[in-house]
Amino acid sequence: MPRTRLDPHTVKSDQRATWDAISPGWEASLAVFERGAARVTDRLLELGGVRPGQRVLDVATGLGEPALTAARAVGPRGRVVGVDISPGMLEVAARRARGLGNIEFEVGDLEAIDRQTGSFDVVLSRWGLMFALDRVRALRTIAGLLAPGGVLAAAVWGPPRSAPMMSFGYAVLGKMIDLEPPPPGTPGPFTMSEPEGVAEELRAAGLGEVSVEEEVVPFRLRTGAEYAEFTRSVAPPALLRRVRDRFGSEDAPAVWRAVAEAVEDSYADGDGVLLPSTALCLRAVAPAG
Repeated sequence: MPRTRLDPHTVKSDQRATWDAISPGWEASLAVFERGAARVTDRLLELGGVRPGQRVLDVATGLGEPALTAARAVGPRGRVVGVDISPGMLEVAARRARGLGNIEFEVGDLEAIDRQTGSFDVVLSRWGLMFALDRVRALRTIAGLLAPGGVLAAAVWGPPRSAPMMSFGYAVLGKMIDLEPPPPGTPGPFTMSEPEGVAEELRAAGLGEVSVEEEVVPFRLRTGAEYAEFTRSVAPPALLRRVRDRFGSEDAPAVWRAVAEAVEDSYADGDGVLLPSTALCLRAVAPAG
């Protein structure tokens, strides 16, 4: 069967609309997610060698991490720019940045960031690079934005089975609503889940000193119901429409109770629900000349 050719304009438009639509849900779930995600932010700053006075770019910053943490690390002599395709997400990020004078946010496509060559000492990205339509092109763009010897430090998700925080609830829902997989080549959270493939793409983009390491993120939730609420809050509109069409409402109690019960059956311990989820933390360096 021939591969469906994706229209870049349609893909980007759909991404923007989806992230705008779920930005309130992500804001409401921020504390739940950051209980684990903050560990990855800290590791990215370590890998990038972020220090006072540096110029840092955060690609696909979403609600503002790791840009906000980086802004505190570079101090008043440094500068941080956060770029994201979603104006809705950036509105939240800007609110969270009040009081920080060394950070700015702008709408932009991670595959075509409009900044001068060599503008940044470090580029960070936390769970964003996977959404590029052409990942090598996006990485080449990032490589060009780095000063000679500058560092890219980013996180992507490991395989779905190893990242239940982002996959388990949708797997349960998928069986209930007969969810079909997206067309081949569609950007998504698990499109950079193989370490060898990630390393190859980084080298193809002209970056060197490539390393890819696993970081198991300890996402802790108090109950299965809290996990179900998180999943509901950040679910794409298209998925919620399928739930509504099948069960009469996006909030059908039986649906979200099933998610809560399933996650407790699989991941409950004596302190609630623990979903250890694998992130791949990558580091690569721009050519020195």
